[in-house]
Parts: sequence; structure tokens; C-alpha cells
Amino acid sequence: MSDCNQLTPQSSRSLSSAIDPDIANDGADDILSSLYSSSSSPLSPTPFPHRGPTSTRGGQRIEDHLNGAQKKSVSFALNRPGPEPDLDTSYTYVASEEFDHDHDNLDHDDSAMARPPYHRPGEGRSQLPLLHDADDDPRPNYESSNRANRPRPLSRSSTFHERDPVAHAKAEAKKKYVYAAGFLVLSLISFTVQTETAVYIQHTLGWNKAYCMLWLTHGSWSLLWPTQLLILRYQKRKLSWKVFWRRHVYQLRTTAQMVEHQDLHPSGRHAQKSPVPYMLKMTALVTTALTIAGGSWYVAVDLTSPSDLTAIYNCSAFFAYVFSIPLLKEKIRLDKVGSVLVAVIGVLVVAYGDTAITKHGGQSGGAVGGEPEDNEAKNRALGNIVIGVGSVLYGLYEVLYKRFACPPEGTSPGRGMIFANTFGSLIGCFTFLVLWIPIPILHVTGVERFALPRGEAAWMLFISVLANATFSGSFLVLISLTSPVLSSVAALLTIFIVAVVDWLITGQPLSAAAIIGGILIIAAFLMLSWSTYRELDEERRKKEQDDIISSDSDE
Repeated sequence: MSDCNQLTPQSSRSLSSAIDPDIANDGADDILSSLYSSSSSPLSPTPFPHRGPTSTRGGQRIEDHLNGAQKKSVSFALNRPGPEPDLDTSYTYVASEEFDHDHDNLDHDDSAMARPPYHRPGEGRSQLPLLHDADDDPRPNYESSNRANRPRPLSRSSTFHERDPVAHAKAEAKKKYVYAAGFLVLSLISFTVQTETAVYIQHTLGWNKAYCMLWLTHGSWSLLWPTQLLILRYQKRKLSWKVFWRRHVYQLRTTAQMVEHQDLHPSGRHAQKSPVPYMLKMTALVTTALTIAGGSWYVAVDLTSPSDLTAIYNCSAFFAYVFSIPLLKEKIRLDKVGSVLVAVIGVLVVAYGDTAITKHGGQSGGAVGGEPEDNEAKNRALGNIVIGVGSVLYGLYEVLYKRFACPPEGTSPGRGMIFANTFGSLIGCFTFLVLWIPIPILHVTGVERFALPRGEAAWMLFISVLANATFSGSFLVLISLTSPVLSSVAALLTIFIVAVVDWLITGQPLSAAAIIGGILIIAAFLMLSWSTYRELDEERRKKEQDDIISSDSDE
């Protein structure tokens, strides 16, 4: 038995206080090495008398019972080898709650993004047990201040085997497609509900306040992030609120940095720079384009016919493709161009191919249709110009959002979804807090008298606003996961869906123009989806080939 094992409890004191503070940092390894014998045991302390509170910092707490007389504790760093155990002593291993809370139930995508491959941060120290309590050390603990900024060493979800990058890329692509399909269905359903309720409010109930509806509709987007937070909190309800909130804020901050620098792994000064100023500027830019585009819809509703409004407004899919070429470096592909043109032709067939007025909703709220065309068209030429400008700006809004407010390609679908809804809430807050200013001006000048709806109109407006918020959140996620062009063409499907819903509700059969136009729109969407899939698959294969060549060159 070594000399250190012959220490008696009566003369025991904390080893950390026995070490001279002036040489503790530099000479701790030499002092401690002289007190231990070498051993191959991975986690086994030689019992030392210890007085004072038990330290649980960073590893496991080992309680040593010597004849029931006195408890002794030794704190170990995780996975660090210790000396040979005393066979006459029994030990109890207790997992540290701090470590468990910090590392349990981590999202695999986020933890993988935040840490390098498996390592053990030794900080230049020998792998020896920590014998002193941090609370008893008179010196400041410089390690704890930087603890949040260091990558986590290992989580329970981590594995020691290396993942196949090809299989991982395929799994991520499949997950992205599933997310996109789900939000596509949700957006189509919510947009149909918004269109039907908006037509009922404006034409049947007679509440037609264009700018007020725009302000309420876009302002409701501020509910996206709180709703998302409640859902995430329910999914991770086993975590304490403090840990959950810290992780959520960290994820939003790192994703915003990725968005600002268009880099999956911002480093250096980029990682230290706050993304808040950038996000505020982009929120103002994107919201301005969206508000002007949405406002043009409400202005043109009373000037032009529903057919013209529907046809011109939905040309935004074409303008989204045009703006994607310079801003998103989109390649000109004949299959994509053909798909967009087929979709626009389908819209024209539905809009002008029948005498019945087609119902169609605006993506910023409101709807047209349901009344004879002569009652709605007042100044057709001016209205067409206004809605034409709005169509261009709406296509620009979609591309600006994709370029300046979406994380780069390769981001996990879950992270992209969470950030998309968060940015949607920023748009809603900006609208609600800033864009109320024109309301009193319009009221005083008599352009639009401010009046909140009452009774049935209030309830229907509430449903319409929530439906638009749901559609907008789903649409932003869809753009983030796919592209503005595919999302715009997908939104055109609602024209045919609304016609089918009207047929089911009123019993009025679908016209030939509605059927032919709907078939063209569906065909265009399928063609564009296949083209997008082929393009993404080609990029993935090229990236895999580049990685293989790079790894071979390194060897």
C-alpha cells in the first residue's frame, strides 16, 4: 500500500488546499503524479481523505465508505484514467446531473453542427482526477467563463463508428422531401380556407377594408414563432426550461450567422459577430417588398376584373424564375422554363376560358370572385398596371427571402424550418409595429375609414387571418427547403383546388376551362418538381465525387 493510503481521517484535509496556489496551475501535474501509482484501470481512485463539500464539476462523483465512518469524494473528468483502486474499499458511482442535462436529448443535427469529431479536451493537463472543489478554490475559475463557447465533447447520442457520408446525404435529402411535402399540403389547405373566407367577408358580409386587412394579415405572422416554440417545448418537455431556452437561442443565433455569411461553419470573427443588425436590415428589406406587392393586390381589386387580377398576379412564378438567375445563380434550364410557361398558360385558361368568375385569393390576404365581372372592374388598364407591378415585386420578394434570409444549402431540414418560421415572425412584428402608421392617415383623408369588423364578420376575419398565417409560414418553409420557383408554381394549385371546393359546396359542376387549366397547372408542377429533383441529385453526385477526389489527394 502506498504512503498516500496511510493518511488518517483525523489528519485529513483537502488536497487542493494543500497545494501552493502559486504553483498549482503549473505544477499540479508533477505533484499529483507523485501521489499516484500507474494503473490501467479506466476509472478507479486511490482513496484520499477529503473534507468539505463534494465537487461534481464535469464528471462523476465517487463516494467512498470506509467502515461507515467518513465519506470521501474524488471528482474525475469524464473518461480520464485514474489510479489503481483499493480492494478493501467500496465505491458508489453517481452520474453528474449537470452533464446529463447539458448533453442528453440533443438534436443530432444541431449537435453535429456545433462540434468537431469526437475528442477529449485535455487543455494541456495530464489525465488525472480533479481532487479539489471549485467552490473552495480561492483563485478565479477561468474555465467556466468560456465553457459555453467550447464545443461539447460527447453526447449520449454520439457514436464511435464513422457514418457513411453518402448514406447520410441520402437520408437528409429524403427528410427534406418529406418536410417539403408536408408543408406543401398544409399550405394548400390553409390557402383554400383563406380564399373562401375572404370572399365571404368582402362580398357577402360587405366588410372591405383593404389596408386594414393587409395589416392584420401580415401582422398575424408574428404568431408563427410563439406557436412553434410551444410545439418544440412540448416535444422536449423532459428538459428543464433553462436548458431548452438556452439551446433554442443558441440554434437561432448560429443559424442567423450561417444565413448572414452563407456558410455552414462560420468561424473566426464571423462566429463572434452578432447577427441581429443584419437580420433587422433584411427584415425591413423583405417586408417592404412584400407589403408593396400585397398592397397592389388590394388596390387593383377595385380597379380591374378578377380574371385579369388572377392571370397577371400569378405571373409572379415567372418573375421569381427571372430574378433567381442573377440573385441565386440559377441555371437556365429548358425544362424549368417550359414548366413555368405551362403553369402560366394554365392560369390564363382558368381566368379567361369561362364566363363564370373564378375565385382566387391573394397571398397577402383578400380574394376576388363571387360577383359579376361588370360590378368589379372600374379602371381595367390602371388596375392591370398596378397588379403587374405587384406581380413583379412578389416574385422579387420570394427571391430576396431565399437569398438573404434562408440558411445555405446543406443545412438540416429541421433547422431550416425553425428559422423560416422565426423570420416570418420578424416580418409580422415589423408589420404590426411599423406599418400601422398609414391607417390613421387613410382614415383622416377618407381613403379608407378605419372600422373593425363585428359579429360574424369578425369571426370569419379571425379564421381568414389565421389561415393566411398558416399558409405564409408553410410557404416560407417550402421556399427555404426547395426554391422560390417551385413554391410559386405549387401555390398555383390552389386555383384548381378552390374550384373543386366550390363544386363540392355549391354543387355547380366544373367548367371545361377549369378542368383543362387545372390539368395544365398540375402537369407543370409535376414537371418542375421532377426537374428540381434531377438538378439537386446532380449537385449531390457532383459533391460526392469532389469529396472522393479531395480525400484521395489528401492521402
